[in-house]
Amino acid sequence: MSVMISDSTIQSIRDFVAERGWGQYHTPENLAKSISIEASELLECYQWMPQSPSVDEGHVREELADVLTYCIMMADALGVDMDDIVMGKLAKTKSKYPAAAVRDDFEEYEHRHLNARKTDDDAQASPSK
Repeated sequence: MSVMISDSTIQSIRDFVAERGWGQYHTPENLAKSISIEASELLECYQWMPQSPSVDEGHVREELADVLTYCIMMADALGVDMDDIVMGKLAKTKSKYPAAAVRDDFEEYEHRHLNARKTDDDAQASPSK
């Protein structure tokens, strides 16, 4: 099973948008909103789990497709390479959460996560020199 988004799929999204003249509305801000809205719709599929015995897998796939489509459009609007940003973030996250330190240890993960958040907050509060 392939998990890559092909160049032809990306081009199909671009063509779909262009054919409808929707590009004018696809600002990073609007696309970020759309990603959040669609992610909420995806989450809604699982809203009453595990109480609800079944999930409509077709609906889940459609909502996931919406999230992915908007993410692709946002990367396009920002002019960023999706592979580069994902691999860069993965490297940063690997450094923050080394497998040997956090594997099967939620408390260690949480400790590192809270410390990283505190460090990020402190950095934002202090002006750069």
